[in-house]
Amino acid sequence: MSIDISSLVGRLTYRYPSPLIDAVTEHTPGERVVAVKNVTVGEEFFQGHFPGTPLMPGVLVIESLAQTAAILLFDRASEPSTLRACLRGVDQAKFRRRVVPGDRLRLEVTLVAERPQLARVRGTAYVADQLVAEATLLLTMMRDATEIDPSARVDPQAQVGAGTVIGPNAVIGRHVTLGRHCRIGANAVIDGYTEVGDRCEVFPFASIGQNPQDLKYKGEPTKLVIGQRNIFREFVTIHRGTLGGGGITRIGDRNLFMAYAHVAHDSIIGNDTIFGNGATLGGHVTVEDHATISAGSGVHQFCRAGRHAFIGGYSVVTKDALPFAKTVGNRPARIYGVNIIGLRRRGMSPEILSKVQRAYRYLLQSKLNTSRALTAIEHDPDLACEDVLYLVDFIRSSKRGVVLRRPVRRVEEMVADE
Repeated sequence: MSIDISSLVGRLTYRYPSPLIDAVTEHTPGERVVAVKNVTVGEEFFQGHFPGTPLMPGVLVIESLAQTAAILLFDRASEPSTLRACLRGVDQAKFRRRVVPGDRLRLEVTLVAERPQLARVRGTAYVADQLVAEATLLLTMMRDATEIDPSARVDPQAQVGAGTVIGPNAVIGRHVTLGRHCRIGANAVIDGYTEVGDRCEVFPFASIGQNPQDLKYKGEPTKLVIGQRNIFREFVTIHRGTLGGGGITRIGDRNLFMAYAHVAHDSIIGNDTIFGNGATLGGHVTVEDHATISAGSGVHQFCRAGRHAFIGGYSVVTKDALPFAKTVGNRPARIYGVNIIGLRRRGMSPEILSKVQRAYRYLLQSKLNTSRALTAIEHDPDLACEDVLYLVDFIRSSKRGVVLRRPVRRVEEMVADE
């Protein structure tokens, strides 16, 4: 059969130094493939496995099946040559018979299920008609080589990780470092001293790493550092830091920035946050893990949004937004209690959630001022847990003050009716 075995097997990310397949005898594209391996006494692995009683290691039988699976998955015209297969799992592996010099392995692999980047195959190995080994293999497909559209402008000194795809008319500056398997959309611009982690996605017309909008900025080489698996939708703007703010704007992992969101200089963003369309951060803002800044909202410079904070749509936040709570409004922003639904979705246990709610009752419903309410929370033995202590520390460490104003009853009832 006219199949380039070496080329297809080479697209496995894990493989024995030389292919463990000698020929393909049957091939139904996208369904099934049968290959053979002639096991000879000259195989290198026989020298140590075992002297005097040479056996082919079971792991190499599995490797032979994985290489056969590569032929099945990649011998299709629709598959780009930059895709690579990675063996991620072996299930229900059973070894029925020894494989010794002189055996001729028949390797049969059938596709069981397939998704865009994941495939499950069933592999069986025979010597003559006797079953030697069987297993279900899980393989993932990933891009290995970079793909840069001819119209893109990528500076020769920029560092582009393996598997990254850069779309038409995108611009990548001289001091940019892109991680592995990123996707940069058409007309996106990434410039300045900017580091982008693995598997980030930048959609068309986003602007990442440009100069800060600070009149004191005079061209200093400040940085933008972005973690892994972040998504920047259309027209998002992220600016580098300033010397006065520490020189770095920093973004963690797995954050989503919807269209037209803006992050100003020297902001620090944690992990797993969500920025709605048009959400805006002033300079020097800190947004902690799992916070949500809804569409059209603005956070004043030097403010903080605590862990699991929820800022409602079109709000204006001029003080620190409390963790675990819903902050909504603009004349001024007010607090609408604990974000119960969001905390449940993120796996907070009922016991901890109950303690957080009771702590907020001290802050919002008791007649104690903030200082005395915090003291009462600290001395209540039933509220002792890490999340409540974090809430107390967040309030005590605030420099701009925190949003603790409750909504007027009429507004609160209107929101409850929606």
